[in-house]
Amino acid sequence: MPVKIISNMKKLSVSTLLFVVLFGLISCSSTAQERETVVEEIDKENVLIVYLTRTENTKAIAEIIHQQVGGDMIELKLETPYPEDYDKIVAQVDSENERGYLPPLDTEIENIGEYGTVFIGFPTWDMQLPPPMRSFLNEYDLSGKTVIPFNTNGGYGLGSSIQQVENLCPDSNILEAFSTKGGLERDGIYLAIKGERREEAKAEVISWLKGIGML
Repeated sequence: MPVKIISNMKKLSVSTLLFVVLFGLISCSSTAQERETVVEEIDKENVLIVYLTRTENTKAIAEIIHQQVGGDMIELKLETPYPEDYDKIVAQVDSENERGYLPPLDTEIENIGEYGTVFIGFPTWDMQLPPPMRSFLNEYDLSGKTVIPFNTNGGYGLGSSIQQVENLCPDSNILEAFSTKGGLERDGIYLAIKGERREEAKAEVISWLKGIGML
């Protein structure tokens, strides 16, 4: 009798082990399928790249992205451009941020609804999202779209810009942002992403695009 009990326990243990293994395989398979589904939801055909640039560094990154994923590329421009003088633009942007002012855009995108994925590129100004980019995100409804931020800055990072993007695009699928050092206008360093530095930036962009499932 004791032998039979032990035998039955062994059978039960083997059965339990097989169930756990099979359940684990099914769970892993389901998880993998879910991840694949997330990637498939990204619209890689209808891509728009919208960018704001002043020293051309953000434009350089936009061009690299465009070379890799295609789509349409549009530069944001204002009805009344910012002054060329650095101190004057800093003062104006500070004032706009304090007042929550959204400068009117000269750029119009009539077919925004046709795009499923929208890259938005911007420099970091005043450690925030630049007012013109806030104007764009307020003017155009990106609900249901995949929004992919990319950024250049003077070495101080993204600041609060991504949080602002999330607040302005609550119903969008926002992917991981790309950020890299560009020029430093304050010190007279303008277009920095050129030559060898552009090739380095290209490698960074390609790695990032692969990581978010765009390549």
